[in-house]
Amino acid sequence: MEIIKRLLLYIKPYRKRFIYAMVCMVFVALSQSLLMLLVKPMIDKIFASHEKRFIVPIVAGVLTAGFFKFIFSYMQSYLLSWIGQSVVRDIRNDMYENLMGQSLDYFIKASTGKLISRLTYDVSLLQRGIVMIPRNVLRDGLYVIFYVGILFYLNWKWTIAIFVAFPIISLVIMTIGKKIRSRSRRSQSLTADIYSFLQERITGIKLIKSVTTEPMEIAVMKEKNWNYFNVFMRLTRADIIQGPLIEFLGVVGIATVMLWGGMEVINGSVTQGTFIAFIATAMSMYRPAKSLTDVNTDIQTATAAGERIFELLDKRPSVIEMPDAVEISSLERKISFEDVNFAYIPGKQVLCGINMEIKKGEIFAIVGPSGSGKTTVINLLARFFDPSSGRILIDGSDIRKFTFRSLRALMAIVTQETILFNDTIAANIAYGTAVTDPESIENAARLANAHGFISKLPHGYDTAIGEKGVTLSGGERQRLAIARVMLRNPQILILDEATSALDSNSELLVQEAISKLMKGRTTIVIAHRLSTIKSADMILLVDKGRISGMGSHEELFAKSLLYKKLYESQYLE
Repeated sequence: MEIIKRLLLYIKPYRKRFIYAMVCMVFVALSQSLLMLLVKPMIDKIFASHEKRFIVPIVAGVLTAGFFKFIFSYMQSYLLSWIGQSVVRDIRNDMYENLMGQSLDYFIKASTGKLISRLTYDVSLLQRGIVMIPRNVLRDGLYVIFYVGILFYLNWKWTIAIFVAFPIISLVIMTIGKKIRSRSRRSQSLTADIYSFLQERITGIKLIKSVTTEPMEIAVMKEKNWNYFNVFMRLTRADIIQGPLIEFLGVVGIATVMLWGGMEVINGSVTQGTFIAFIATAMSMYRPAKSLTDVNTDIQTATAAGERIFELLDKRPSVIEMPDAVEISSLERKISFEDVNFAYIPGKQVLCGINMEIKKGEIFAIVGPSGSGKTTVINLLARFFDPSSGRILIDGSDIRKFTFRSLRALMAIVTQETILFNDTIAANIAYGTAVTDPESIENAARLANAHGFISKLPHGYDTAIGEKGVTLSGGERQRLAIARVMLRNPQILILDEATSALDSNSELLVQEAISKLMKGRTTIVIAHRLSTIKSADMILLVDKGRISGMGSHEELFAKSLLYKKLYESQYLE
């Protein structure tokens, strides 16, 4: 019930249109009821009594009722569709906004496919609920109410006979509803699993092809599809039993009236018009009554989808900007880490007691074995995560006092995994900046040694590069990332193993571009190849989350056995 209440809050801004839709539903139900009421005089006055004077009024009544039903049915359907799409738009916008506000740890733990499933499949189920539930409850509910009124008007005894089975129907629907909700929740969960599986496998198709595991992947997909099929068919069995059950009980009721009413018509105590009008109205009533049972399925499905959607909407980031956060405009003196500790998983420390200083304008390198915590240092500086304890300061001020936007505007990160979007080259270079003029974009590309290959492309800077820049080589993608940083013009440059995945020719061009980029900036370099950071002003050696040494290349080479071992092993390679 709580989910329904929250959904109603999304409908509230559109309550005027919703009221208009309700008014239209009333007129639709009234028009249809009028058509049913005209059956009795048509039979009694025209067919039985042969009174010609009633033909024109009755035909005019049928045409008028049909016309109004057409007009108001169209308006009701359009208004409900408009409301449904508007609510879904608002919910999806809120979901995406909340998703973008999550901390990095959320995306590390969450499945991309499942997140996409919630934003697409679950929202589509919710939209169906928003459109179908009001329509079925209000319009078809009004149909049933008006039809029942007509039935009582025509013959109250017969009406009571028809409704004897309704308590049984209500009990069955309540029992089935619980099964539908749990099975719908399971069905949506399996759909999300399939989305996640497809996203991972399509992204990793090169690996699948290289190790020829296509048959295994096909088998896994078949198993997932089979599991979904089984759950969906269990859901379908619970769903479709309601309609036939109501129809059968309705037939029993009508058969009872036919037997009872037929005898009364033969005895002359009831007119033919009353009998036919009653049967026609009763039969017409079972379609909206059956539609009302679908509401149960729609409510359970929408509730299950709503639970998954609101779970995402209720998620709060672990790294929060302070309400009184201030802007930081520049790095004046130094960056300091004071006894910083951090764990991605409680109890499993990644960094322990980190104390260090990075002075403005210097090249500061962080090295160490794989998994030693090098990248985590950068993630903490950018406030993708907050330390478990300790402080990170810029010019003596805790970085938690600064706004996210101003803090991250000070820095730019170049990683070995270049992030590009399925857009033009110009749009990718300018991403995250307010720059739009082609001259500035081209100048940044020239500084990054990227203009040469860009100018050879069919549409130059307007060339679409495909998903993740798939049409470009690794070196070309990296140079676009450097061009983006050039345009951003940060004070703090962070290089996270930026050239480790490149061949020697590409590395030469990228390294030349990086050298230009480093001029006049505070640069933090995370390096796998120690030969690339020999000229650094300061090198921090990290091992198992702790500082193992600090100094110049020469000092560490002379004092640290670990550093010497790392350097010599790479030199031998």
